[in-house]
Amino acid sequence: MVVRKDAAPARSRKSARRPLQGRGRAKTILLTGFDAFGGERVNPSWQVAERLDGRSFADATVRAVRLPVDCRRAAATIVRIIERTAPIAVVSLGQAAGRFGLSLERVALNLADYRPVPDVEAGLRSVPVVPNGPAAYFSRLPLQAILEALRNRGIPAAVSLSAGVYVCNAVMYAELHALRRRTRIPVGFVHLPYEAAQTVRRAAASMALDLMIAGVETVLEVVAGSPGCASPSQR
Repeated sequence: MVVRKDAAPARSRKSARRPLQGRGRAKTILLTGFDAFGGERVNPSWQVAERLDGRSFADATVRAVRLPVDCRRAAATIVRIIERTAPIAVVSLGQAAGRFGLSLERVALNLADYRPVPDVEAGLRSVPVVPNGPAAYFSRLPLQAILEALRNRGIPAAVSLSAGVYVCNAVMYAELHALRRRTRIPVGFVHLPYEAAQTVRRAAASMALDLMIAGVETVLEVVAGSPGCASPSQR
């Protein structure tokens, strides 16, 4: 199925209109990825998210959402979907050139400050993701538990200080801000390396797609078993 870029869950636009989860409704983990950009034909963040759409972890089901590579539109899209689906966790994925493994991001900044990216959007300089919002939010994923689980499975991973100041950071910040009053819900961001096929014509760090999928599966297993997902009274 071909879906629109500005609100692209793996199933359909209609699924974004489902009512908030209540007692007796299925639990949802939102898993986001991005469109390809910068001349690439694929983005491993969406390749992985799409492959995991519909998978179950503990008693929750993954819902994959594809976001545009545009700070404002991506942030607005994920906030809208969070409001409509009341997820028990949100895990976002993005591509980061030069990484050798999964990067578990620790901090999201209230800042979009970057040079224009060709064919993506007009450049923004030093503007907040959320006007008058806090300067930063910390990830609410259980980073240490995730890191240990990944390393126990032989999957390269590390904790990274911040998600940068471009669209990945904007999405992470917007998610955490949208769920700022639901403090036990796990929310965070994971950067992925290039997928191996992307490096055929360049010398760059990469990872096989299957290994990235296994890594994100591990992330979701740990998140689904964390206290926040097991405490519906806090949502």
